[in-house]
Amino acid sequence: MPKQPTRAKSAQKSPVKIPERIEPLVEAGLVDSVSRQLMSGKEAMIYVVRCGEAVRCAKVYKEANLRSFRQSVDYTEGRRVKNSRRARAMEKGSRYGRKAKEEAWQSTEVDALYRLAAAGVRVPRPYNFIDGVLLMELVTDGEGEPAPRLNDVVLTAEQARGFHRILMGEVVRMLCAGVVHGDLSEYNVLVGNDGPVIIDLPQAVDAAGNNSAEAMLERDVDNLTAYFGRFAPELRTTDYGKEIWSIYESGALQPDVVLTGRFVRSVVPVDVNSVIREIDDVVKEEAARQRYRQALALEK
Repeated sequence: MPKQPTRAKSAQKSPVKIPERIEPLVEAGLVDSVSRQLMSGKEAMIYVVRCGEAVRCAKVYKEANLRSFRQSVDYTEGRRVKNSRRARAMEKGSRYGRKAKEEAWQSTEVDALYRLAAAGVRVPRPYNFIDGVLLMELVTDGEGEPAPRLNDVVLTAEQARGFHRILMGEVVRMLCAGVVHGDLSEYNVLVGNDGPVIIDLPQAVDAAGNNSAEAMLERDVDNLTAYFGRFAPELRTTDYGKEIWSIYESGALQPDVVLTGRFVRSVVPVDVNSVIREIDDVVKEEAARQRYRQALALEK
């Protein structure tokens, strides 16, 4: 485990004014008070909240016009909308459709968290989702403080190798659950007391239903490998992304698969002329069958 950053002990602070967006959770009895704002990201504001005796975090999603991260067809491809009216409205871009699209974008992370948590992936445990606010587990470090992001922790070469190995396993486990993160990097991993925890999944894609899933998975893996390669340079020569996807495509991917970090690319040249000849033969055979049918029809 990487040594946690030393943090100054702060005096106990009184709860802050409850943000308007969190008020529905208070009214529903899910949140008692807001301790403080933890961070403001490109997609959401994060608050530390108290729920009875438990301390959790509330992720308040920003409106589409306030987010720096924009949806694109690469991320939304393959996402299904069960309600046909909502689907048509989203396609037309009407006011109702834009609202429905925003709700669908927000619920993507919620659905992914439940799905991945059930599959044993290291993600924050989700509790509730109300009016664009996600109530979930607060990941903490060894001192009970909010866990730092991976990019804020200095690693030894041994620690980098260990974290890289763990996260490659998590990428595999996610893919076995049919999910590709789509924006995974050192900025979307927390260093919790029990190891790395993957966060920020509103752009997650369905591995089987998105044509960009392979490229996104390879980019996720490359991002992590490049980061850990700063501390353990030998990792830069690995090729886990292509290896993982090739095993997935073969149907043999399992959570406990043993990875090598190597991928052998096919160097056998394609015989284009042979392929063209086969196509021509098929066309000629079909033409002959058509002539035969026509001849039979004339005889009748």
